[in-house]
Amino acid sequence: MQLTLWTYEGPPHVGAMRIATAMKGLHYVLHAPQGDTYADLLFTMIERRNARPPVTYTTFQARDLGGDTAELFKTAAADAYARFQPQAMIVGASCTAELIQDDPGGLAKALALPIPVIPLELPSYQKKENWGASETFYQIVRNLAEPRREAEVNTRSCNILGPTALGFRHRDDLAEITRLLAALGITVNVVAPLDATPDDIRRIPEAAFNVVLYPETAETAGRWLERTFKQPMTTVVPIGVSATRDFIAQVAQLAGLDPQVALAAGESRLPWYSRSVDSTYLTGKRVFIFGDATHALAAARIAKEELGFEVVGLGTYSREFARPVREAATKLGLEALITDDYLEVEAKVTELQPELVLGTQMERHIAKKLGFPCAVISAPVHVQDFPARYSPQMGFEGANVIFDSWVHPLMMGLEEHLLHMFRNDFEFNDKAAASHLGHGASKPATTVAAVAPAAGGWASEAERELQKIPFFVRGKARRNTERFAAERGITLITIETLYDAKAHYSR
Repeated sequence: MQLTLWTYEGPPHVGAMRIATAMKGLHYVLHAPQGDTYADLLFTMIERRNARPPVTYTTFQARDLGGDTAELFKTAAADAYARFQPQAMIVGASCTAELIQDDPGGLAKALALPIPVIPLELPSYQKKENWGASETFYQIVRNLAEPRREAEVNTRSCNILGPTALGFRHRDDLAEITRLLAALGITVNVVAPLDATPDDIRRIPEAAFNVVLYPETAETAGRWLERTFKQPMTTVVPIGVSATRDFIAQVAQLAGLDPQVALAAGESRLPWYSRSVDSTYLTGKRVFIFGDATHALAAARIAKEELGFEVVGLGTYSREFARPVREAATKLGLEALITDDYLEVEAKVTELQPELVLGTQMERHIAKKLGFPCAVISAPVHVQDFPARYSPQMGFEGANVIFDSWVHPLMMGLEEHLLHMFRNDFEFNDKAAASHLGHGASKPATTVAAVAPAAGGWASEAERELQKIPFFVRGKARRNTERFAAERGITLITIETLYDAKAHYSR
């Protein structure tokens, strides 16, 4: 086993918790030792929910292992039903309790509770959180969905599947897409799992088709509904202007509608901004992308087609969706990075020296450590990625949010570069007073400490000169100079080497 400091996904029972916490009238009885209740904090502290997840833990201790842990589970399940009176219950074991092999499903069945009890088999040592969420939602749909009554199907109705608790901007995405569907004249039958009850799940077959917003969570259930009830599902995720327009066209086709009205009404400032004078200096910026497969693929398309960036790295921790990420990377002339080890990601970012990193909270830390601008595009996320403001990623408004989220780090990086450039000015040094109190500004010391020779074959004066180059081209200047020196057998890069390289690549 490998000791993990950070992890992109938790064990699969955390994915099951995301489904249970998103729904109403559903309770999760989890066979788990004392200490596994840490997962509650993900929802109450990070997502800032005002209620604990609907989960009852058996919380057995070491001394209980010599006794009847199965009886502990049966007691916990019976007490949970008596206390919470849920419409349905899911039962399972955490990674530690899985080793005991108490069979929560069979134990719960023996209780003969007067509600549906759905057993979950989540192999904790082979699968992870997103798979656990997908499997849990699939089992709930499969066990509760009732036979379709064709006469009651509204041809202009759909279900929205996929949004969960602890999802990256799921609530705001849902609001944006619901408005978009309403503009098309399409009625939303059920949204699940977010805010859905078991009774809502039973009504899913009544819609004409399914909108799958997050394939990591809902594609498995969507495929089953397609096979069982002949409900087609969308395959386009509406992140970015182009993808949103493709999504509208696909939904309109499924509902038998003309998409032109919604397409004409769709407005986003991203296309205009990306062509504006203020944004042209961003063209060709080298960007590294890593996250869940859905958001990483969308980010790569937006970066290349809508903002004119150069994608130099693309990867995902979602191994179940490795194939489409590899295919997208191949089209970009890249080899996809498929890993759940953040140290591999850090090594790749260090190697590529991108000018912008788009990733998870882990990539945020990596970028901060290495001094690169960064924007978060995917879970896992932290509390700052659950803003109080309306901040979707999907739809036309989501495209506006994405433009701001991606471009602002580059703009602020420019500001930081200017502050660094003038750091010896009497108004901008670290000890200076506020700028509007010019008479109180203190002048810096006239002597500047000598800079030690830089690693990697750079003379100290050449390294100082390199730092004067704006941050957004500094990485390229460093790479070009090092390539120039290597081709000529130069072992120590001096100021002369730096300017010779500049002249060479400017021809």
